[in-house]
Amino acid sequence: MTRLFNDPADFADEMVDGFVAANQSRVRKVHGGVARSTASPDGTVALVIGGGSGHYPAFGGLVGHGLAAGAAMGNLFASPSAQQVTAVATASEHGGGVLLSYGNYAGDVLNFDAAERALRDAGIDVRTVRVTDDVASSPADEAAKRRGIAGDLCVFKVAGAAAEQGMTLDEVTRVATKANERTRSFGVAFSGCSLPGADEPLFTVPEGRMAIGMGIHGERGIDEADVPSAADLARLLVERLLDEVPSGVELPGAHVVPILNGLGSVKYEELFVVYATVQRLLEDAGAVVVEPEVGELVTSFDMAGVSLTLFWPDAELEALWAAPTDTPAYRKGGAVPQERLPEDVLTANVAPPIGPASDASRTAAQRLVEVVAAVRRVVDEHADELGRIDAVAGDGDHGIGMQRGSTAADAAARDAATRGAGAGSVLAIAGDAWSDKAGGTSGAIWGAALEALGRVLGDTDRPDPATVQTAVHAATDAVLAFGAVVGDKTMVDALVPFDAVLSERIDAGVPLREAWRAAADAAQEAADGTAALLPRMGRARTHAEHAVGTPDPGAVSFALIVDAVAAC
Repeated sequence: MTRLFNDPADFADEMVDGFVAANQSRVRKVHGGVARSTASPDGTVALVIGGGSGHYPAFGGLVGHGLAAGAAMGNLFASPSAQQVTAVATASEHGGGVLLSYGNYAGDVLNFDAAERALRDAGIDVRTVRVTDDVASSPADEAAKRRGIAGDLCVFKVAGAAAEQGMTLDEVTRVATKANERTRSFGVAFSGCSLPGADEPLFTVPEGRMAIGMGIHGERGIDEADVPSAADLARLLVERLLDEVPSGVELPGAHVVPILNGLGSVKYEELFVVYATVQRLLEDAGAVVVEPEVGELVTSFDMAGVSLTLFWPDAELEALWAAPTDTPAYRKGGAVPQERLPEDVLTANVAPPIGPASDASRTAAQRLVEVVAAVRRVVDEHADELGRIDAVAGDGDHGIGMQRGSTAADAAARDAATRGAGAGSVLAIAGDAWSDKAGGTSGAIWGAALEALGRVLGDTDRPDPATVQTAVHAATDAVLAFGAVVGDKTMVDALVPFDAVLSERIDAGVPLREAWRAAADAAQEAADGTAALLPRMGRARTHAEHAVGTPDPGAVSFALIVDAVAAC
């Protein structure tokens, strides 16, 4: 159980503050995460990594010479928003382009891909390599669907070393891709993990049993077995990974880097006992063990578990793996002299940047602050009910997620307006905060929707009805990009009718207030109608029959929000 925290909602932010305070010689805080506090040669590639918090030393602990230039850090077990990734990459980039690399999880893919598009639009050359090392998460013929777990370190280390040596963006991408193709991982857990403030772990394992093939976010394993001896556990891990030696690797004689990773609560002494057998088994199979790692490298809060990664480097990758590294949590080779960045750079980019705005847009931004506050109030009022609806067939966290997201958006909108932001920036910054604090799919969806609204409204003019209509349609497109369609029993079932009625009324010349009211009524009717539907997306899909008769919580919360906006 995670015991030491203040307000659980502030845990991730306070963790980053303390991490930076303890490691100022290597990292600085920037909006969305951390970046190096030391200088990098102009024209070199910036490796930007990231994911949810709760996995230290991944991801902030791997920022420094020879490894990452920056790390985007989302809330606990939640992807960083697209805006956060973009901000970290922009703060980390120094002329050679950006390689984005992260574990292959749906939320991360959505947000990092959106950030990649934004960086390209800003004129920055960017590539992506997703880590897919977890053999338990998909079969070998669907390796591209696999999750990234402790194999993250292999890909990050190789890419960071290549960037440090001055390789081009194409070359860094090539070696990172090759490292991913030559990395396999497999893990077990003896107990689940608990997030700060949670009464129960995300999953449980019966006493004396272990979950086999679990993920690092509380995902359950694919099987269970009795807890074996250390030697038998080593045999299970090694044999599973030797069943899938990467293409191009020939045993005997192949070099291998074993990484025995503790997930949070397994002691180092226990890991060493297991590792003794791991190395012996690998050598018995004819592998040549080089530069192994034993310790906590990609964790999952207090999860009691172990994973084994086998990285099979060729000569090029082995040299990059062995290259010097100096980060807060991972060091290799001799000390490397580093120049600290100037003080003005160290203190820049901590808050979301505020661009120029017209007086008319700033006036509109003040009204939008009132709108976001109204959204927060209506979510607060209905949070318990939204959670109850979600619990019928889901996990019951929709209300608290919406509450955290709207509260963060309210505070961020007020701060942005106080700093002189225009209407578009206020909404984009509010969306960034919503996505960060809410977590989960609904957080990403509302973050994307608000970002799209803000992008269309802009910071130049006072929004007119036609601009609002275009902005709402852009937000609808952003939500539809997540894959749901009308009839799936999601927020989309209320959003699409809202968008259609608003456009129809504005095209007919109806004043915005009346058009919005009519659209909000249509959204409410559609949300009520989702009670008759079977869910076809999301967690509720697993227990679809239980959801019939209860409206979708995402559609209900959307209807509540647009109704509250109508009142403004």
